Amino acid sequence: MEPQQEQAKLERFLQWLQVNRVELRGCQIKYCDFSKGYGIFSTNDASDGILLVVPLDLAITPMRVLQDPALGPECRVMFEEGEVDDRFLLVLFLTVERLRKNSSWKPYLDMLPNTFSNPLWFTNDELLELKGTTLLRATELQKKKLQSLYEDKVKSLVKKLLILDGDSESEVSFEDFLWANSVFWSRALNIPLPHAYVFPQSQEGQDCGTSSLNDTSDEKIEFINVKDEKRAASTTLPIQGETVWVEGLVPGIDFCNHGLKPAATWEVDRTGSIAGVPYSMYLLAAESNSGTEKEISISYGNKGNEELLYLYGFVMDDNPDDYLMVHYPVEAFQSAPFFDTKAQLIEAQKGEMRCLLPKSLLAHGFFQVNTQQKERDDKITAGQVCNYSWSGQRKIPSYVNKLVFPDDFLTVLRTIAMTEDQLFQVSSLLQELVANGEERQPSDTEVRAAIWEVCGDSGALQLLVDLLNTKMMDLEEGTGSEDADDELLNNAQVKKMPESCISGWCH
Repeated sequence: MEPQQEQAKLERFLQWLQVNRVELRGCQIKYCDFSKGYGIFSTNDASDGILLVVPLDLAITPMRVLQDPALGPECRVMFEEGEVDDRFLLVLFLTVERLRKNSSWKPYLDMLPNTFSNPLWFTNDELLELKGTTLLRATELQKKKLQSLYEDKVKSLVKKLLILDGDSESEVSFEDFLWANSVFWSRALNIPLPHAYVFPQSQEGQDCGTSSLNDTSDEKIEFINVKDEKRAASTTLPIQGETVWVEGLVPGIDFCNHGLKPAATWEVDRTGSIAGVPYSMYLLAAESNSGTEKEISISYGNKGNEELLYLYGFVMDDNPDDYLMVHYPVEAFQSAPFFDTKAQLIEAQKGEMRCLLPKSLLAHGFFQVNTQQKERDDKITAGQVCNYSWSGQRKIPSYVNKLVFPDDFLTVLRTIAMTEDQLFQVSSLLQELVANGEERQPSDTEVRAAIWEVCGDSGALQLLVDLLNTKMMDLEEGTGSEDADDELLNNAQVKKMPESCISGWCH
């Protein structure tokens, strides 16, 4: 798009923000270039450090979708019957609004990217570059799931909603749905709102609606950990006192790029005592402006490069939060002998099927660095663990406080590696707990102790070695030998990634 067109689009958006009572106090939104898109930059030193204020009435949330004159009635029926969840509502809303001819959201939607650089948008040749990583399989599964969802539900539903809105000509495509999905996952924030704001009481004193956040394990795949400042996902809608966390898009705030040293944070002002606007979100500078114009970044959370690429379409050089993920494949576990029994034991132990090992933790291999203080802490910990096994006869292994692999993961491997005879022995030990007539279930600690007593770590460590060997072979197959890598780096003309796609997301 020509610079004049970009400027005209930006001016329409700024007018739209002004009409909707958004206040740019100490910042401006600027178009940078084709590769970087838009960003937020400081202008002058706001006396209170508040750079931007957005009324939460402007946020695109599930409540807004249900209250929409055109979409609301149909969506509310599906929502109350459990056919759709919060996130689906938002993606559906974005898909429909993109196609609406006279959408009131057009100035905002026009500012968003038309395509994205996350792997869901990769060509087949580009996907081959992910071979040997967890990201490739995750991308393939997610795209297949989205295509199925589009064909089974979205396509006909969007068409129906457009017809109800008086538009029988517009045609929806899978790319429209993929675009809306990418907009949501790359821009949504988890917003803390007052309970009364989310669930306004009717005259009879009943809540007008309910909500249930979708489980993130399917949608965001297993290598992604999203409990961070940008979004803290949950399997339920957590209510902390009078606070309800609701996912939504906040126009204006969402143009902040990611930075390792964020220049600002966002906060919610319920009463207007801070920003002067009740029920608003404001951008607060981390430090006073030196007088020079600089980009205002926020933190998207401590994410590794796989996660950054999957969600936002960029990676970071020397990312301090990069990690190695080791996991036991769900498909392999489901086909293992005695799957149902072992799955129940893993759930009882609150085990984890995968672990994330930060790059900094692996600087010295799979064993932690031993220092005098660390050794003293290990001795204290070992002295406290007097019942590591059921009977106390199986001694605490010397490596228990040295391995970087957490016990929540190792106990899963112990369980998966159990033989039929070992399962029977564990069952017998646990039955001793209820032999005296007590009606209770064994605690997670008791189940772990019983499994450790019977199995030890022999089977678990062998599984761990197999997993690490498999991961190394996958990476070797995907990237070639080290000699081949060196030759490629020395001889090939490597295309440098745009700076914007290294340091932050292209908005």
